Amino acid sequence: MKPVAIVPAAGVGTRLRPQTHAIPKALLNVAGKPILAHIIDTLVGQGIERVVVVVGYMGDRIRDYLAQRYRRGIEVVSQEEPLGLGHAVFTAAPTVSGGPVLIVLGDTIVEPDWRDFLGGDQVVLGVKEVDDPRRFGVVEVRGDRVLRVVEKPADPPSRLAIVGVYYFPDAAKLFTSLTELIDRDRRTKGEYQLTDALQAMLDRGTAMRISMVDGWFDCGKMETLLETNQHLLRQSAPPAPIPGVTLVAPVFVAPTARIEHAVIGPYVSVADGAFVRHAIVRDSIINEGARVEEMLLERSVVGENALIRGGFRRLNVGDSSAVDFSGAGEP
Repeated sequence: MKPVAIVPAAGVGTRLRPQTHAIPKALLNVAGKPILAHIIDTLVGQGIERVVVVVGYMGDRIRDYLAQRYRRGIEVVSQEEPLGLGHAVFTAAPTVSGGPVLIVLGDTIVEPDWRDFLGGDQVVLGVKEVDDPRRFGVVEVRGDRVLRVVEKPADPPSRLAIVGVYYFPDAAKLFTSLTELIDRDRRTKGEYQLTDALQAMLDRGTAMRISMVDGWFDCGKMETLLETNQHLLRQSAPPAPIPGVTLVAPVFVAPTARIEHAVIGPYVSVADGAFVRHAIVRDSIINEGARVEEMLLERSVVGENALIRGGFRRLNVGDSSAVDFSGAGEP
């Protein structure tokens, strides 16, 4: 029996502003489609038939996107208040109830050994060794057995960070632990943490093990968003030639994008409706409807419907902005 997947996608994405002033973090574009679409398409490819997406900030935009892209198998529930990851998962309880459940965070691209997360009789936590684990949930282990879980510890018990993919053979036990956490108002750093619910399950004797995840791409800030874009583009097919344009693979150019007299790549994503003319663009993401003219653009993110014209810059420009270095005035 394949698990139901829960994808928490309610985060505000403050570290990605100005992009997230106008678009939810889960819908930010990498390698030709939103982060959330990469996650759901991967889950569907693994045979997952039900995906429950938890939305909050700009939830209507996510609902609309999912309704347009997916005809079945996707359900959406709302987290009315931003009370933490544990609370976001708890919000899905009435929809999921019992049976096996897989949790994949909605702002993280992971490439685990999926066989570890699609069955079995033990809770499985995806982890990776990191240089500074203090920013993450951290596990203490003996072999592959989990002994303790702690959220953002000042003195980490190991360098194994939880990377945002979890498997539970029995969702009812998870939701019982989350319910007790919320009923007793047990918060860490002001929020209901999934790690605290995991520790409560460990205290009751629930068996947990780790699975090492090499491919982990956190899209939580501009630099890591661009790194994720690079990684996914390396796996993409070569683009079709465009007359008068030099494409330096790997790149993605959406079918409705227009590019004239430009050099694009490597590591560039150009979304639908974007227009690039007389420009050199590398290691950047150009979102839907954006316009880039007479520019050398590098390691930049250009928001939806933004205008960038003239100059040599590194930019992080939000949606519907206009930046003009050419002296030409209004377009």
